[in-house]
Amino acid sequence: MSNNDNVTPQGNFWQGEFGNEYTERNASDEMLAARRMMWKKLLPLLSPAPQSILEVGSNRGNNLNVLSELSEATLFAQEPNDSARKILESSGFVQPDNVKAGFGDNIPIADQSIDFVFTSGVLIHVAPEKLGETCDEMYRVSRQYIGCIEYFSPHEEEIAYRGHSERLFKRDFGGYWMDRHPDLQLIDYGFFWKRVTGLDDLTWWLFKKG
Repeated sequence: MSNNDNVTPQGNFWQGEFGNEYTERNASDEMLAARRMMWKKLLPLLSPAPQSILEVGSNRGNNLNVLSELSEATLFAQEPNDSARKILESSGFVQPDNVKAGFGDNIPIADQSIDFVFTSGVLIHVAPEKLGETCDEMYRVSRQYIGCIEYFSPHEEEIAYRGHSERLFKRDFGGYWMDRHPDLQLIDYGFFWKRVTGLDDLTWWLFKKG
């Protein structure tokens, strides 16, 4: 596992008040409905179905809430924000012992112990110098599948995020994954269009370990 002694400015941002506000802002039935639509499309692409699922950067658990309805898998979460983690621990759909603190570059879970490991709108907020370590940790923990649901750009670019600089980085994350771990097999990829889904404009990739 990587050493996570030095938290980046991006990490402090999400652990602090902005992260707390984000957690409160993302509580709505509409968001859950959009996530339900998303996972009804993605989950059937994973065959055999995963029996354990980890979301890295889960926040309050909207994805995991929906996955608890659609899957029989044991759910795990890693989340750096204390307030979001407390919500998860009392949620009922993730067992408190399965809610881990910290960032994706240091996942306190054994090698190849989780069938499906994914991020959703998280890698875009990871400091570029930590992105490789984060992907490597997700790869290490995954037994079978890796998922990536993020903003896309054909080239790396930093854009303003709610008035803040150096807090959101777009790139071709699917290409990044495949270049860094060439044994990954692409299961499928696609795009969720905000206009019709209620989600942000998100590009998704699903991979299987070779």
